Amino acid sequence: MTNEGLWEQLEALEGPATARRADCQYEGEPGRYTIRVLEREYLVDLSARRVASVEDCSEAGFAEELCILAYLINSKDVPVRDRLIPAASLPGGQFFFRGPHKLPTEKLEDAFGDNPERLYQVADEFGVRRREFGDAAIEFYVLPRVPMTIVIWRADEEFAARASILFDETAAEQLPLDALWMAANLTVKALVHAADAPPN
Repeated sequence: MTNEGLWEQLEALEGPATARRADCQYEGEPGRYTIRVLEREYLVDLSARRVASVEDCSEAGFAEELCILAYLINSKDVPVRDRLIPAASLPGGQFFFRGPHKLPTEKLEDAFGDNPERLYQVADEFGVRRREFGDAAIEFYVLPRVPMTIVIWRADEEFAARASILFDETAAEQLPLDALWMAANLTVKALVHAADAPPN
């Protein structure tokens, strides 16, 4: 699978205006965007149709590339409203975020439900801020205009662990729902991977 259609849409857009909308950097020669995703910088090379990490030049995976391209195409220069809502409350979300598109909250429950404080320990590298929800909660930017909040409730004798993934009310203005779902999966994968890594 390729993201050829998204590349074609992005190439048709005016670079500086796109960068302003997306809150990222653009170089007109040879036509490249630099954008931050989960505190990692990526270079989007229009001429080569390639997205790669600035740090080590490794090529982005299909999911990362799709999220970045969809964001550059769809993002809007609007401020976040700081009103958190579940994915199902986004326009069209009630029908989209279920079945195969259910958000991966179970993975968060497995990784952090017995020790919610572990979420703070592993999340430092993602430029998070703590929020006062549940037993542990963090907010961070997946993309420059797409904040995401993760909340963990501890497992106890009466209740199983619970996790929520919340979005700013503007999220669907910045990304189509399929790309937002993919961004949530990438985020959870990164957090769970960090939780599984041995401590330094």
